[in-house]
Amino acid sequence: MSQLTDNVEKHTALYVEAFNAGDFATVESFYTEDAVAVWEPGKALSGDARRAYQREFLKSGPKMTAVPRHTFVTGDTALLIVDWTIDTVDADGKPEHLKGVGVDVLRFGEDKVWRYAIDDPFGEG
Repeated sequence: MSQLTDNVEKHTALYVEAFNAGDFATVESFYTEDAVAVWEPGKALSGDARRAYQREFLKSGPKMTAVPRHTFVTGDTALLIVDWTIDTVDADGKPEHLKGVGVDVLRFGEDKVWRYAIDDPFGEG
């Protein structure tokens, strides 16, 4: 199973591996305690609300591809611009193909691994 990494270039691929496995606990480990995620455009979630939304979304078995377009690092902060797609089902069980350009801010922790501080899959809009 995927593990956290000190190599920012590998972060996205390891996250996708955990996401595609539907492994909520591992996916959650990729986020800082106070991380903010934007799972619906314009609606930032943090804390228990972020975790509950993600746990529920993973139950539908979504499959993601994600390819970093740009990676910028300064000190303990990284900015990733990521092209992604997710194949899932909508509320009625119909196949749904989502895609976008994510804007992710990662923080390098005292434990020497990168984690999402801000995860905005809809950063392009």
